[in-house]
Amino acid sequence: MSHPVDTDVSAVRTFIGQHRAAFLDDLAEWLRIPSVSAQPDHAPDVRRSADWLAAKLEETGFPVAEVWPTDGAPAVYAEWPSDDPEAPTVLVYGHHDVQPAAVEDGWDSDPFEPVVRGNRLYARGAADDKGQVFFHTLGVRAHLAATGRTAPAVHLKLLIEGEEESSSPHFRALVEAHAERLAADAVIVSDTGMWSEDTPTVCTGMRGLAECEIRLSGPDQDIHSGSFGGAVPNPATVAARLVAALHDEHARVAVPGFYDGVVELTDRERELFAELPFDEERWLRTARSHAAYGETGHTTLERVWARPTAEVNGIGGGYQGPGSKTIIPATAFVKLSFRLVAGQDPDQVEKAVRAWAADQVPAGIRYEIAFSPATRPCLTPLDHPALQSVVRAMGRAFEGPVRFTREGGSGPAADLQEVLRAPVLFLGISVPSDGWHAPNEKVELDLLLKGVETTAYLWGDLAANWRRAP
Repeated sequence: MSHPVDTDVSAVRTFIGQHRAAFLDDLAEWLRIPSVSAQPDHAPDVRRSADWLAAKLEETGFPVAEVWPTDGAPAVYAEWPSDDPEAPTVLVYGHHDVQPAAVEDGWDSDPFEPVVRGNRLYARGAADDKGQVFFHTLGVRAHLAATGRTAPAVHLKLLIEGEEESSSPHFRALVEAHAERLAADAVIVSDTGMWSEDTPTVCTGMRGLAECEIRLSGPDQDIHSGSFGGAVPNPATVAARLVAALHDEHARVAVPGFYDGVVELTDRERELFAELPFDEERWLRTARSHAAYGETGHTTLERVWARPTAEVNGIGGGYQGPGSKTIIPATAFVKLSFRLVAGQDPDQVEKAVRAWAADQVPAGIRYEIAFSPATRPCLTPLDHPALQSVVRAMGRAFEGPVRFTREGGSGPAADLQEVLRAPVLFLGISVPSDGWHAPNEKVELDLLLKGVETTAYLWGDLAANWRRAP
């Protein structure tokens, strides 16, 4: 039985095949620029990376391609208006800076000299995130070639950050300063991945993050535990009690008010998570851990993707050297981090933690709590029409069903959602074996080209099936 030929798919794949070699040559050229934002010596390289990308976007056809300075590393902005004034506006986010890398870290080749072995491209930034940024350049060209358009079906914008690998310290200020030009109906984040090579997935949300350090002071100096022990409060003991009081017997966070506003998983979302081919034993090996643990009533995937958490990142105080030193230490500290989910307000969480600590710390112990800037959670509902366009486009490229995941980590996507008041959608093709931040980072070339193909379908699907409500 014959099936009708999808001419769009055929045209897209033909165009990608014809331009594959030149696309990979250009990507390799960009990957040779060691745009390591964390190392001051590479600041000129980060600027060179931004300049290179802006020039390449202009060559691709973007009529606007600019390098935007910040108080740190530069970002790149590009814009290509549709010839349809009623078309939705889409902003693509990614980053052009990369993690530090050196051969002596365990690389099999120079991390900034791309090499293809088999069907994999090895280089720092191949997957995180230059490869996933760059597939948009060939994708929009394939979209135009397959449809006969001279401009994209959507108003297309790109914002490619230069400091993501350094915690995006100036990103929110950049977005706020340029909010009018960045205005969009939807944001596409291409700094994420899929479940596996044979299980294409779309991420629907990321957790937020709040971090704090609690510093505790008791006596004005270390004092003799025989002369004074049992008669004055010990800050190290208080630190241990804070940690012990952080969770209840069901591994739920015991801070009053912590769960206020949490958007609970729907039955359908739990079913979709359960459909994924999750091997807990294999996951534990990856985690270098020996047992799963967490909030009662939730699976491991639910715990790392959709439940808020509190973790002890560090605890210390008192004598740390060999042997013993029988003292009551003068100081102690606890470092805590809280992963937040949709519905939680970082400001409210901070207030709740401060009130909880005030109740826990006894008289005679002075303490200070310092919070770092928080990252808000973001979540796109499964039935959002723009998300459905992403799913359809990826399904056409991969020729199969697309499943759903979330990210347990945190990133700057929430700033875009909050400032621009637009839904955030995730489109990435990287897989866990790509080794982000590790030696021998790579990208699977077949998947990279599937990313190209997905974006070639996406812009037309969004234009045909979604208009933002006025």
